[in-house]
Amino acid sequence: MNSNKILVIVTYPDIHKSVVNKRWLQELQKNTDLVTIHQLHEQYPDGRIDVAAEQKLLLEHDTIILQFPFYWFSTPPLLKQWQDEVLTHGFAYGRGTEKLAGKRIGVAVSAGIKAVDYNQNGRYHYTLEELLRPLRVTIEYISAEYLPTFACYGVEHGISDADLDANAGQYLQYIMELAADHCCVAD
Repeated sequence: MNSNKILVIVTYPDIHKSVVNKRWLQELQKNTDLVTIHQLHEQYPDGRIDVAAEQKLLLEHDTIILQFPFYWFSTPPLLKQWQDEVLTHGFAYGRGTEKLAGKRIGVAVSAGIKAVDYNQNGRYHYTLEELLRPLRVTIEYISAEYLPTFACYGVEHGISDADLDANAGQYLQYIMELAADHCCVAD
C-alpha cells in the first residue's frame, strides 16, 4: 500500500508543451519516494478511463493532489470526465459508501493570468479560491479534507527560468510539508 505517499494526478493534454506543469513534474520525478505520479493523458490517450483501476489507486493513498492547468476557469476536460466516472455513488458518496472519507485532497494549478487579476478589484473579479469552489465542494461532498491550493500565476505573460525554478521548489516544499503532516498525524 502507498498510503504514506502522495498521489499526484497530473492532467495536461501534451505535457511536453507545458511550461509549469512539465517543470513541476520534473521536480516530482526526482522525489518518487514522496509521490506516486499518475498522468491521466498518458494513461488514457483515448479518453477511456479504467474506473476500477482509478478507484483502487485512490484507495491506496491518503493524500491526493490534482495537478492541472486552469482552463477557462475550470479543469481540463479529462479531469472533469475522471471526476464524473470515478467519484461515483457507492464509491465516493452515498450512505455508508464514502470510501474516500478522511482522505486529504488538494489542487495544484498553473494559471496563465497574473495573480493580481484574481481578486474582487482585478480583471476577473474573483479569487482563484472562489473559482475553484466547485472542486472544493466536490471534495467536501465526498467527505474528504480540502487542502490549501498551490498555484503558479502569470504563465501567459512569461515566466523567467529563475522564477519557474523557484516555483517548482516551492511546489516540492508544499508536497514535502503535506507528507510530513501526514506522517505526524498518522503516528
